[in-house]
Amino acid sequence: MPRRRTLVPFATLLAGVVHAQQPSPPATPTEVPAWAFPTPAPGGPAVVYDSVTRVSVPGSRVLYTEAEILAHNVIPDWHPTDHPVMPPSVARGRPPALLGCAFCHLPNGLGRPENADIAALPAEYIVRQIADMRSGARRPAWAGPPAWGASMYRVAMNATDAEVAEAAAYFAALPPRSHVQVVESAQVPVTRVAGGLYALVPNGGTEPLGARLVEFARDHKRHEQHDDLLGYLAYVPPGSVARGERLATHGPAGPATACVKCHGPGLRGVGQVPSLAGRSPSHMLRQLLAFKTGTRAAATGEPMRAVAAALTVDDMIAAVAYAASRKP
Repeated sequence: MPRRRTLVPFATLLAGVVHAQQPSPPATPTEVPAWAFPTPAPGGPAVVYDSVTRVSVPGSRVLYTEAEILAHNVIPDWHPTDHPVMPPSVARGRPPALLGCAFCHLPNGLGRPENADIAALPAEYIVRQIADMRSGARRPAWAGPPAWGASMYRVAMNATDAEVAEAAAYFAALPPRSHVQVVESAQVPVTRVAGGLYALVPNGGTEPLGARLVEFARDHKRHEQHDDLLGYLAYVPPGSVARGERLATHGPAGPATACVKCHGPGLRGVGQVPSLAGRSPSHMLRQLLAFKTGTRAAATGEPMRAVAAALTVDDMIAAVAYAASRKP
């Protein structure tokens, strides 16, 4: 099982991406588990992408080469009839300064474990998150190295206000869906770090899950191809969903801290408070860690920082497992 590391909160933002004022550190140090931020070791051989063979994914007639997809030469749209027409900021971006939003968040907005599911989030909420990234009020809890989420910070800094508003309106209008299944088990298939998530090791057997959350694609090749209809599995310790339901409905420190108080019945969101139901538990866990460490420091996040302060990492795993198991 990956070694856990204890880190102090950030002193600076991601190097070369954002420079901003720093929030006050939390009263007590917060352990940020390395396994929640899977990042490959630096270096390694140079990768040469296939620029000849054209491939597709299940249910699609669209063809791309590996080089087109992985070298960022195109933003894959495998199922163009499954979503509205994407605006330029989502479908293309403004290369080389700005990568189109759909490359990471996918045309249907469901994102991937290392990104975020932003479909059906309020447009104003999305705009505010970009503003917080620009100001330094929203940063990851992981101090690295390597840096976590650097590509999103580059997008936030390079996008114009008009492009942000255009993309936010597109994703807000998409229907909420889920492509993650929560699995409670004391054992998890053996995985390896692959980019910003885990990938199954072929014929690797199983290993103890311990007090972790491990999320991976059902088919890693399709994940690398940015297939927006691909499903994911999230392994959590036995009893997590029931424990998470208790936290969501009763709160870690009484009813005032219950998740449903702000996020609404079924955690489907209320007004500008985002829906949590059916979203990636890995991503939600990282946000709870950011609230607890104080690296999500916007004034609007004060209620969440108070709730997260009362949560252990085990509590967080349970809470996000329950949220991810809910129907959007």
